[in-house]
Amino acid sequence: MRHWTRPIAIIVGILVIAAMLLGDLAYVMGAEAGPAAATAVPSARLVAPAEDSRIEVAQRRRTLFDLLFGEEEEEPQEPVVERPVRKQPAPAAALPPAKPAIEKAEGATRLAVFGDSMAVDIAKALERLFAEDPNLTVISQGVGSSGFVRDDFFDWNKTITEQIAEDNFDIAVVIIGINDRQPIGKAAPLTDEWAAQYSARVGAFVSELRSANKPTIWIGLPPMQANSYGQAIAQIAELQKLAVFSGGAEYLDIYERFLNEEGKYSTYGPDINGNRVRMRKDDGIHLSAAGADKVAFYLNQSLKLFYRGGGSVGIQVADPLLGTEAQIMVRPPYQGLGQIRLLEVAGAVISLTHAPKRALDLVTAETAQVTPAGFDMDLMIEAPVGRADAFGVGKRPESGVANPGSR
Repeated sequence: MRHWTRPIAIIVGILVIAAMLLGDLAYVMGAEAGPAAATAVPSARLVAPAEDSRIEVAQRRRTLFDLLFGEEEEEPQEPVVERPVRKQPAPAAALPPAKPAIEKAEGATRLAVFGDSMAVDIAKALERLFAEDPNLTVISQGVGSSGFVRDDFFDWNKTITEQIAEDNFDIAVVIIGINDRQPIGKAAPLTDEWAAQYSARVGAFVSELRSANKPTIWIGLPPMQANSYGQAIAQIAELQKLAVFSGGAEYLDIYERFLNEEGKYSTYGPDINGNRVRMRKDDGIHLSAAGADKVAFYLNQSLKLFYRGGGSVGIQVADPLLGTEAQIMVRPPYQGLGQIRLLEVAGAVISLTHAPKRALDLVTAETAQVTPAGFDMDLMIEAPVGRADAFGVGKRPESGVANPGSR
């Protein structure tokens, strides 16, 4: 028995070693065979390299080969990192395609745009709008950081007098005021003293244009993003509106055109084609190109009162009070929205149940010599907005600020 024990033990040992070798070999071959074989070994963690699609064993078991011949040192694996996706910046709102340049006629109507930096943007929009009209040329007269407050920096009243004397334009467009929330001398902004001086400066500006028979369209200021600044600019716009209205110029109110459905400031809004685009610049003050084009579109509607498209400027339109005493009292050199409202106050609206009164009977006895400059415009804003005798002017009850029209 002892003679056969030793050979049997040797044979058994050889079989055990062979089984271990075959098991290890099958394990390694299974790991290299692909995902199907590798998933049969729970302890194997697979990592997908970036270069090719081979499957490698990230965590290996110590085998008999390793014990007999030593472990082979593995080269460190670089971690697989997903390359970051670089986001493309959102495209800026593109300007409309440039229209072909057309040489302007020698006697083309000269449309001058006066004001601050907003006037510069409006002038560019008008140039795009009338690029194909040979009978109208746009003259940009915007001066950045200017206004009616800091006349030591830039005096608009003096400038308009010089421009009229030099006969540099035929029609005036004005948009100004974003820099005017500043003291006038010792008067703090928007106080009664400040408002009186500011209104006088705006009124003198409009009066110069009216006296020179220069049709004028004054563009109101849009809403602003910052609350306190926006409220101040809205009050300045109301003062401008009353002064422009009483001076007989056209006033284009664009405030509501730049509000959202909730009646609040909105950076985006519909353009002239109805597409929702960015209408304001990042500062929450200025208009984008699309916003300026929208203003130019509405401005063109008012411009048709004076510009007939053939290079001439008409300042005379049908006058229902021609030859009457009311015309003497309220008729400026040309008729616009301001004059139409003044006609209502002067008696153009006649009661059907009473005998019509003469226009001069509607003013006080102290007004012996009745002129447009002598008419007291303050009487028109005593009634609150919404009452029949407010004539679209009046005061807003919630703020007490004079408000021609409603917003």
